[in-house]
Formats: sequence, structure tokens, C-alpha cells
Amino acid sequence: MDGYRIKPFEDLTIQDDYMFKLVMSYPHICKRMIEKILRVPIEKIVYPEEEKSIQTSYKSKGVRLDVYVADGQNTVYDIEMQVRKPEGKGLFKRTRYYQSMIDADLQKNGQRYDDLNPTYIIFICPFRVFNDGRHKYTFRNRCDEDKDLEMGDEAVKIFLSTKGTMNDVEPDVKNFLNYVDGILSNDDFVQEIDQKIRAAKEDPTEGAMYMTYEMKIKESYDDGMVKGMAQGMAQGMAQGMAQGMAQGMAQGMAQGIAKGAKKEREALIINFLKNGVSIPVIAISTGESKDRIEEIAREHHITLAHE
Repeated sequence: MDGYRIKPFEDLTIQDDYMFKLVMSYPHICKRMIEKILRVPIEKIVYPEEEKSIQTSYKSKGVRLDVYVADGQNTVYDIEMQVRKPEGKGLFKRTRYYQSMIDADLQKNGQRYDDLNPTYIIFICPFRVFNDGRHKYTFRNRCDEDKDLEMGDEAVKIFLSTKGTMNDVEPDVKNFLNYVDGILSNDDFVQEIDQKIRAAKEDPTEGAMYMTYEMKIKESYDDGMVKGMAQGMAQGMAQGMAQGMAQGMAQGMAQGIAKGAKKEREALIINFLKNGVSIPVIAISTGESKDRIEEIAREHHITLAHE
């Protein structure tokens, strides 16, 4: 069975989820990027939540946003690094879904419809969005009968493609898109982003935080695989043998994978301890109790960092 594979930290680029979020967590970088894309000045930006997760109801499919920020005028920006191109119209339907979830989340504050924040959903794509060679595509709701008439709902979707061939964006935007594709230039904005990435890769604590981030994703992936396999085995075997045997085999497999996940979590804790990360931070990052972390430190003769 092919499991979730964790990419080595030193191999990450801005295309990778963790590194993109890390770079965009610097307010001045995020602000400059939005200004370059929209060609408008922005006074300041704030982060309502990093990697905001929106769930409007228990029946809804949650959406986890890469970079969710607002400016001084209460305009909301969702910036996504979309590495893979979904089949069919999946890319465009995704923006529709994100828009509906963002609006529903904003409505939780009891706003009137006419007070809904202006929104920009920006997808950065290292592939061709369409086949006409543009770098940038901006979509607003307009009237079919009068193309100059905008609806005025203040909901904008922008797709940026690194594979554009037209001279349709400013040089600084093109330099950034080239960097997403792995081409480093002398552009000062690109250079600053590259320096932040290189500095992060030299920071052991950042590497440990990356492992925490990936382990949480892997645990979610493994949990989903276990549940799916257990359900599939139980249903399939129940057709030919007793339901109890099917459930027993599924439960055994689930327990085996759970033990493997526990070992990986303890290996992560050991890595944290050796890098001097404090016990409270380790406890928050891994969900393990402080007593168990101290016990693991004693078992492996690791001197604890001062909290």
C-alpha cells in the first residue's frame, strides 16, 4: 500500500504548501505580493487566522485556505498555491466553492448582505490555466447582454499562470511567476523570498516544525486509509463469511497502523528534544502529554531544554 510520503525539508520550494505559507506569513512580503498582483497600494494587512479552516455546518465539506488576510479597508484575500490542475472544470468550481464558504463564514458575524466584505480569491498555478498563453486571468460577474455592466458583488477571482507567454503582466509579477517555476532572478522581491526560504532550511527548529506539520497531515491520511480499508474489508468479507471475522481483521489492521503512527510520533518528539524545543511547544505540536514527553526524554537520556 502506498502511503503518504513526506518530502525532505531541504527539498521544499515555494510551490510546497508549508514553504508557501511560511513565506506569506511575513506581512510585508504578503502585502507586496498582493500589491504587485492587483497594482494597487495597500495600507496594511492582518491575518484573521493562519491557514484558515472554514466549516459552515457539520454536513459541509470543510475548506482549508492557504493564506487568508484582510487589508485596512476590510477587503479579504485568499491566496492559494494550486500545484496540480484538477480534471475538467474542477479548478474553476473550486473557486466557486471557496467563495461560498468564505461568504458563509463572514455571515456568521451577523452582517447584512450589503455589508459583506469585498473578496479576492487568487490562485497561483504552475500550469496553463487556459490555452491562450496569458499569465493573468481576472474574473468578475458581468451582464451577458451588456459586457460593460458589472453586477457589483465585489467578488473577484484571479488565476496566475507560470506558463504564460504573452507580455501581459508587469516584469516584477513575471519574475515572481518564474521563481515559482524554479527560475531565480535579480528581482529584489524574488531575492528576498529566496533568502527567507534558504534561511528557513538552515533553521533546525523550522525543520522540526515542518515535520510536525507533515506528521499531522500523515496521521489524518493514515486515519482515513484505515477507516476506508476497515470499512471495505468488513463489507467485502461479510458477503462470504461472518461479520465478526471481517470486523476483527479490519480492527487488527487499524491497530497495527495506529502503532506505527505512535512510533513515528515518538520519533518526532525525540527529534524535537534533541533540537532543544521546549516541552510545552512539543506538547502543543504533537498532542502528547508533558509527562510522556519527559518520560521519552529520560528513556533516551536527553537533557531537557529550559522552558
